[in-house]
Amino acid sequence: MSSNQKKVMLSAIQPSSQLTIGNYIGALRNWVKLQENYDCIFFAVNLHAITVRQDPKMLLEQTYRAIATYLAAGIHPEDAAVFIQSQVPEHTELAWILTCNSYMGELNRMTQFKDKSAKQGANIPAGLFTYPVLMASDILLYDTELVPIGHDQKQHVELTRDIAIRMNNTYGKDLFKVPEVYIPPVGARIMSLQDPTAKMSKSDPDVSSAIYLTDTDDQIRKKLKRAVTDSGTEITDDDTKPGIRNLLAIQSSLTGKSIPELVLSYAGKQYGHLKLETAEIVVQAVAPIRNRADELMSDRAYLDSVLQRGAEKARVRAQRTLKRVYDRMGLVSPQGRA
Repeated sequence: MSSNQKKVMLSAIQPSSQLTIGNYIGALRNWVKLQENYDCIFFAVNLHAITVRQDPKMLLEQTYRAIATYLAAGIHPEDAAVFIQSQVPEHTELAWILTCNSYMGELNRMTQFKDKSAKQGANIPAGLFTYPVLMASDILLYDTELVPIGHDQKQHVELTRDIAIRMNNTYGKDLFKVPEVYIPPVGARIMSLQDPTAKMSKSDPDVSSAIYLTDTDDQIRKKLKRAVTDSGTEITDDDTKPGIRNLLAIQSSLTGKSIPELVLSYAGKQYGHLKLETAEIVVQAVAPIRNRADELMSDRAYLDSVLQRGAEKARVRAQRTLKRVYDRMGLVSPQGRA
């Protein structure tokens, strides 16, 4: 099937910190599987990252590391468009137009804005408020049909749909494709190693709470050895044992074994056995990705060539969409926009 016959699928990760095993299990691994059957667009959303103050050198390094990790995990840049958000200025151009067609009330209802702004104190960056509109631009710019997301982003895709439908009703029903949420068939919600009731986060200030895809084998083993477990000694898949359940979920995701099968294999064993074996399974998954990403990071010229090709492919699509939007809205397009 040619790429123009496949459905367009788009996904991205914010390079605000190092990617985690949770990002791999929940996103990257699924991207690799999906790229054969969909017309895929994968990028690093570095403009979203600056809604919170970033160290410039660190942001640049982490942005390139994110792209290197995409490739190391198995993304094929020959097929998918792989680029960095700031390389395609049409993202912010369309975002302004969408902002003018969004309502304060619906942005105020965004759960992530409420959570993040509560941590900012008195000086809340306006970017935190308009963040979902930039995400809507990311999606609508490419006539995206499917958006694989986690539960925490579902509200943002619903807002994207609302904006698309609103503008279609005003400027013509085919102005934007209305995207659908795509729930990948494989993917677990990986929790913090130090607080297994909270999702593992790459921006958690406690580095022991997450397994990063840059961690050494020894760091992975130490973090899992120190992972918070639960009272008792029996290894079961039980709501009262979120720490044990999290380790079982990690193992299940990486080995393909079912949770009941794993529980049965640990009958009569202690928590230490589960931690030790989970650590070795994670090491086997992370090491080749980390090592390959390290190699790619040492060849910046190659990464830049991949990103340039990906950005060029993306801009052809993005400019086509913006031309349509400008024409419908009575705006004068820049010269040369096909």
